[in-house]
Amino acid sequence: MNALVVTAQRQIETTIDEMIGGLPKVEDLSAEERRDIIARYSAVLEGNFIYWMTAALIATKSPDARPIILENLHEEVRDAHPAMLRRFAIAAKAFPTDRDALAVTEELTRVRLFLGRLSAAQSIATMAFFEGFIQRFMVYLAALAAAQGSTEMEYTDVHGVCDIAHTDGLFRALSAEMAVNPLAPEQDLLEGVALLRNLLEQIVFYRVAAVA
Repeated sequence: MNALVVTAQRQIETTIDEMIGGLPKVEDLSAEERRDIIARYSAVLEGNFIYWMTAALIATKSPDARPIILENLHEEVRDAHPAMLRRFAIAAKAFPTDRDALAVTEELTRVRLFLGRLSAAQSIATMAFFEGFIQRFMVYLAALAAAQGSTEMEYTDVHGVCDIAHTDGLFRALSAEMAVNPLAPEQDLLEGVALLRNLLEQIVFYRVAAVA
């Protein structure tokens, strides 16, 4: 594997460890706070994950990397993962409203615009981070839903397992892409990771922007 990718993978894993370790305890959250985290997560993921991964696929030039990303997309569409997520949110009484969508709109827009630049290596690194985080986050998300009285866990059960393989595959795809389409010296491979981390933290913590 490309040495830069190995270093990036370590940095990403450290970032995920920090984020998971910093999650608020489920038992310390009110019912409204639990509901809001699930709703903001659903507001972001249901309509954006396939778009994000498609952006990575469009940007990718490596013939070895493209099938890995395409298989991820194929699974998302074939198994109707957005429908799975919607059932999960409804069962937890956390179907998102306009308030939930607006709470994350600035951070989400930054991620969308970044992926719209179609920088292949940066996009793949961003999605590798996301898949790695989500795989670890599923236990927490399921616990939030259970505390809301839900027993509908297909979404969290599926993603807690399949995203392990997806993460490994995306790091292989990143290495393959870097071999044929290296990053420009002035580009930060993990630029999108920082933007997506901000979005994920807004989902969990929802920091209201200060008014000047």
